[in-house]
Amino acid sequence: MSAAADEALLSLSAPAGLADPYPIYAKLREETPIFRSEVFGGWVLSRFADCQAVLADGETFLVLDAQWRDRHQPGWRDNPAMALLAALLPWKNPPDHTRERRLLMRDFTVRRVQELEPAVRRAVDRVLDRFADATADGSAADLVDTVLYPLGMAVIGDLVGVPEADHDRLRGVTNLIGKQVDPAMPAELRAEVDAAAVEFHAYFAELIALRRAEPRDDLTSALLTRPTADAELMSTEDVLNSLVVLFGGGYETTAGALGNGIHALLTHPDQFALLAGDPGLAAGAAEEILRWDGAAQMSQRAAARPAALDGVEVATGEMVVVLTGAANRDPARFPDPDRFDITRDAGRGLFFGHGLHLCLGAAVARLEMTVLLEQLGKRFPELRIGGPVERRRNPALRGMAALPLTR
Repeated sequence: MSAAADEALLSLSAPAGLADPYPIYAKLREETPIFRSEVFGGWVLSRFADCQAVLADGETFLVLDAQWRDRHQPGWRDNPAMALLAALLPWKNPPDHTRERRLLMRDFTVRRVQELEPAVRRAVDRVLDRFADATADGSAADLVDTVLYPLGMAVIGDLVGVPEADHDRLRGVTNLIGKQVDPAMPAELRAEVDAAAVEFHAYFAELIALRRAEPRDDLTSALLTRPTADAELMSTEDVLNSLVVLFGGGYETTAGALGNGIHALLTHPDQFALLAGDPGLAAGAAEEILRWDGAAQMSQRAAARPAALDGVEVATGEMVVVLTGAANRDPARFPDPDRFDITRDAGRGLFFGHGLHLCLGAAVARLEMTVLLEQLGKRFPELRIGGPVERRRNPALRGMAALPLTR
């Protein structure tokens, strides 16, 4: 059974799997919901309850931190992309994770996110104006290039303090680094991905130096400042790692989820009509998009001690792959899970994780998605797909490479 399940996993990277991985996930949930994978080198989970249990137990199931990699992946430190990711908050365990998250949350507050809303609304207006101009003569425009990435870059750039002139450069860099999270990343991409990681690290080191010399009203400057005389000051490396994870994760997964979601809305015209008729449904639409076809499809953990998952024994040090994309379509958690319904009220999925490592940028992503969906339905109620759609070739980080739309 494991061999057949591994074949199913490999098919996620095939054209049919990239277009629609959910039948593959359903087969795994039904036939081998927990199995030992040779492809991923660990246990693979596809049911909601199992995935949630692993993510919730941060003492038993640790993220793959530097110590784990030293024991199980000798030589990993020679790969700059791996080294970059391992230094970031999502790949750290307590006590380092506890300390760094506390320091970051001191400045990355609910109030700061709320204060972003006017800037988010201005950014949405700008990109939709651009889209309106591009489609004024009835021709199609690629939503990915004209709306999704410029919006994501504008929102997270405004928060962190990255100038607009650098957005295109950083988009290419983060796209390459994103391939690192694909467990089946082709070996021939290694040098290119590592070079992108070096460039990304150097960029934010330079930004920190600029903000030390000339502080501004952005999160980078705030993180470099001691809020009170007796407060702990974040180190330069702490600040750099925080910026990298916020920027790299803050626009890529949001743009990916929005592209998937807008495609879902337009291929379910009854749902888009609901949204266009009632912009108040935008927040619920965002939540359903994150559940139905989110960008981040999987995450990894390692057992800190022997554990049992539905009778399966997981040994200390073994890796566990959580298929969040499969969990979010589990009929045991979401009735009629393959039905796309923006009025669904069945609770949240696992797109932003769960427990100790719940995504820091979840509130920013929800704000950005809600405002864009609200305005898209208001301004373009006749929106439709205007050409061939192209998916990104990364089964771990789903998204649109091209989404031509017209109106």
